Parts: sequence; C-alpha cells; structure tokens
Amino acid sequence: MKKIVIASDHGAVDLKDEIVAFLKIKSFDVTDLGTHGKTAVDYPDMALAACSEFLKGGYEFGIVLCGTGIGISIAANKVRGIRCALLFDLFTAQMAKAHNNANFIAFGGRVTYQEPVAAMIEKFISTDFAGDRHEKRIAKMMAIENL
Repeated sequence: MKKIVIASDHGAVDLKDEIVAFLKIKSFDVTDLGTHGKTAVDYPDMALAACSEFLKGGYEFGIVLCGTGIGISIAANKVRGIRCALLFDLFTAQMAKAHNNANFIAFGGRVTYQEPVAAMIEKFISTDFAGDRHEKRIAKMMAIENL
C-alpha cells in the first residue's frame, strides 16, 4: 500500500480532513500528523514534522497545508531534500511532478480553488516524472542546499 504523510496548521484542518478521506478511498495509507482542531499551531512546526517523517522513508510523497499554503510550503522547502510545490490548478499539479519531481505538495485551507483539490492530487499522483533534461535542473536546484 502506498503511504503519504500529511500535516496542517489550524487554518486548514477541514481541507486536510477532506484530503485524508479522499486518499483513503484511493487506498493510500495516510499518516496524519495533525493538527486535529482549531487551536492555533505554528505552520513551520507542522512542516518540519511532516518533512522529518517523510525523510524516514517509505512515503510516496507528503502534503502540507496552512491558511494559504504559502508559509508551510516555504517552511517545507527549508528542509534538506524536500521539493514542495504549492498547487493551484491541474496544470501546476502535473508540472510539479513531471518537471520538478516534487516530493511534497501544498494547499491553502482558506483558498477558494477553481478546481477541486482532490482532482489536483489525482493529477499529481497520475503524472510521471519526465526525467531527461529535468534531472539536471533538479540536481542544480538541490545543490543550492549546499551553499
């Protein structure tokens, strides 16, 4: 069974719960790190928790959420080895995997999306990494962590 790790701050609990339900229907084993209520938590802490769990191995990818998805995606991208893409439509979902081979995706719980988040996740899951010229670009991107 494919495994996914997910975490959110208080601004995206409802969307996180919807995503967890969707992923379980799709037969994914979901590690839900919370938060599970409306009590305020800091999105950098949730990003670090999800990324740390992902880096233990065995996960297909991770999902992080905050009010806008911006802060938590920035925080996730500070963790060595993480490539987190903030998705907002089917095209960005496809390109996040095809060109960037993202290992995390992010959403905002307070964002009104024109396309269903589940459809974006489905597009991300069903897209293969294109490899080839994109491998060199990803290597350059990841080398920035060593500066």
